[in-house]
Amino acid sequence: MKEQFFPYIQNLQDQITQKFESLDHLGQFKEENWERPEGGGGRTRVLEKGAVFEKGGVNISAVHGELPKSMQDYFKVGESTFYACGLSLVIHPKNPMVPTVHANFRYFEMYNKQGELQDQWFGGGLDLTPYYLIQEDVQHFHQCCKNSCDAFDASFYPSFKKQCDDYFWNTHRNEARGVGGLFFDYLKPTETISLQDRYDFVTKVGDNFLNAYVPILQRRKNYRYTPQQRTWQEIRRGRYVEFNLIHDKGTLFGLKTNGRIESILMSLPSHVQWKYDFQPENGSEEAALIAVLEQPQEWV
Repeated sequence: MKEQFFPYIQNLQDQITQKFESLDHLGQFKEENWERPEGGGGRTRVLEKGAVFEKGGVNISAVHGELPKSMQDYFKVGESTFYACGLSLVIHPKNPMVPTVHANFRYFEMYNKQGELQDQWFGGGLDLTPYYLIQEDVQHFHQCCKNSCDAFDASFYPSFKKQCDDYFWNTHRNEARGVGGLFFDYLKPTETISLQDRYDFVTKVGDNFLNAYVPILQRRKNYRYTPQQRTWQEIRRGRYVEFNLIHDKGTLFGLKTNGRIESILMSLPSHVQWKYDFQPENGSEEAALIAVLEQPQEWV
């Protein structure tokens, strides 16, 4: 399976970065190929200071080696080795009317001391973080998520949407990071679902990523905005940073397995503000966003 999935994410990275470069016109992705001393490596692509994208990263990696003690405890296993590959992206557009978007598609294998395969699963998803709530954009994004799920099982969308709402929750702020999307993990084969079925589902979601996000970007990237709206965007980006550094499992896994720091932290935006106890005005568009983030909504 790893020999099937890794070429898929290599190709998906090419598709996504080529599309974003064509939309930006000015910015181009800088590519770095890197190796991990303990085993494996990756290909990092980062775009900064574009006409449309302030910062964006689309990374792939395939790493392997000894499972650290902290991760053994997390997975409740003894001495083990692992293989993990995946694509991770975060896009921070310049215009506050365009949401930040995140996606991740990954595959994991675990082996015992004899090198025998003990476990394997897929994980991933995609989610949207707007700074101003535009209903039709959020509905479009969720409809694309639902379409990907419904091609396999009608129960997938409500289940993975709820998992997304639960996962991207800033517990210390008691609010969501954004308006959600899909989140799934530990998708293993079962008696009725093969590992190939899992692959087919995850790649369907990956193939639909550009359909979910690009129409929103194209509609909003040239909207006019005020300095005050830009300030609000930077304040909300601070909440994004808080989630990634405090709660995100992928960030923590990368740090605990001696991952490449620049690739792990490429999700952090270039311009962020933390204002002490900032509260939006009652009845404002900013307050409307907060009200939605405090209580997950049904979008389709």
